[in-house]
Amino acid sequence: MLERLETARLVGLPAAPGLEELTLDFYQRNRAFLAPFEPMREESFYTLEHQRTLLEEREGERLAGRAYSFWLFLREEPERAVGYISLNNLIRSAFQSCFLGYKMDRALGGQGYMTEAVRACTELAFATLGLHRIEATVMPRNVRSLRVLEKCGFQSEGLSRSYLQINGRWEDHVHMVLLAPEK
Repeated sequence: MLERLETARLVGLPAAPGLEELTLDFYQRNRAFLAPFEPMREESFYTLEHQRTLLEEREGERLAGRAYSFWLFLREEPERAVGYISLNNLIRSAFQSCFLGYKMDRALGGQGYMTEAVRACTELAFATLGLHRIEATVMPRNVRSLRVLEKCGFQSEGLSRSYLQINGRWEDHVHMVLLAPEK
């Protein structure tokens, strides 16, 4: 189940051991670009061992049905990771919800790749996983990310003040939500 995430131009492989060289390469190439949008990273984050550990954790979450994470590759360039997307913190029962997270290679920003990936991931969440609600939080200054979510139908439910510690500072985030289509 959920062996791949596919779009017209991308293939998403489940985050699992065996991808650590590709994920490390992605993070090394995009280290400065991602820093303003992510938690502070220890130097150990940029090692094969740490990437392997992260991939093992993501695989365990997938097998337990708690999260589904995919590393993204261009169809014509399957040897280089260009992005990442995940459905995290799945809550079942009456809630049927999760959080969406993603990141894209700096060199490919603004070309619609992440919009494709988000659309495929939301389809997976609703059609395959049977979820009702997908939440995503984005810093107000991350205009590109907010635009991706808006193009995919997410709507703002307001501002969450001092929501996450990003790059050493508590940052406000816009709380974006997409509900499953009515049946």
